[in-house]
Amino acid sequence: MLLSTTYDLPGYKITEHLDVVRGNTVRARHLGRDIMAGIKNIIGGEITSYTELMVDAREQAMARMIADAEHLGADAVIGMRFVTATVMQGASELVAYGTAVRIQKIDLV
Repeated sequence: MLLSTTYDLPGYKITEHLDVVRGNTVRARHLGRDIMAGIKNIIGGEITSYTELMVDAREQAMARMIADAEHLGADAVIGMRFVTATVMQGASELVAYGTAVRIQKIDLV
């Protein structure tokens, strides 16, 4: 599965636009992480537990978007984006979305 944040794929011709595809996950903070984050907020530095939480959330949302695209028979997802939203205090949703397409390799002369 090819993924692109652009709307074209060099070396490929888009033969069919299938549909918008998406994948999401909702993650909540953990009390232990909040305590450590509070300490980091005072002394400074990266809050690695939150960084890891967001990395995992992005990977899960992207995997679900890819599964959605594969279900449609897509070869690629173009115009891929991430968006986040607060669901409730301490919980956020992360969505990966884009346009599922079928593509054909072209010969570059």
